[in-house]
Amino acid sequence: MAQTKGRFELHNLADFTLHVYYTNDALGDASYIIEGKNALVTMEQPLFRDNVAEFDAYLSRLGKPVERRITDYHVGGTGSHDVVMAEGMPGFTKGEVYGGMMKGFAQAFGDAITAMPTGKVSEVAFGTTRTWAGVTFEFRHGAATDFPGASILIGGKVYYTHWTPAQAHVSHLQVSSPAAIDAEIAEAENSLASGATLFIGGHGGAAGRDAVEFKIAYLKQMKELLGANQTAQAFVAAMKAAYPGLPGEAGLEDVAKALYKE
Repeated sequence: MAQTKGRFELHNLADFTLHVYYTNDALGDASYIIEGKNALVTMEQPLFRDNVAEFDAYLSRLGKPVERRITDYHVGGTGSHDVVMAEGMPGFTKGEVYGGMMKGFAQAFGDAITAMPTGKVSEVAFGTTRTWAGVTFEFRHGAATDFPGASILIGGKVYYTHWTPAQAHVSHLQVSSPAAIDAEIAEAENSLASGATLFIGGHGGAAGRDAVEFKIAYLKQMKELLGANQTAQAFVAAMKAAYPGLPGEAGLEDVAKALYKE
């Protein structure tokens, strides 16, 4: 299938196919299609117009009806279609934090961003499991310090979180406080215990268990170095020494500012 802006990647699991769409947009977002035998479920549809067009064209070529569209952490180009969100997230997206973020995107990217959704929103309670397109979606609480979206276990095999685990330095948007380190460790350990074999996120794409194991070890090391270093500068130097050449090193300064702010 022809692609121009982003790229699609397929993962065939026992009872469904996961289509991963790497948008290659300025935010590093990823979108997903869960393909069951007779229907489809989308998750985190793209925000930028070019990606929306590409994603929608790909979706239509699959030739199956879309049974549900899940908007978890990222409001996107779902247009007038109805969407489902984790409980509390619809209100949060209209609040100061998320609303302010979206206004910032609009100012930064202008007409490159698609129109905001107008469809009906239904909420799904945490701790419940829904079956759509013949696939189960278990809605769990995400990291305690993150937006009130859900971590979703899909078909017992794919674990969705806000951030795909990666063998790279974390973003200051993900680890924005010392408490967030513990919260992210706990959530990563929960994901490993879920029985999933594939781990996906709204930023990143798809990764294996090795990436989750790396993330846990990395965050534990970060916590140790945070306690051992009194200044942001010393912390950055210690992280660089602990992980020489690890991707994302340029973002360590922003992580340090978040962790050492008064």
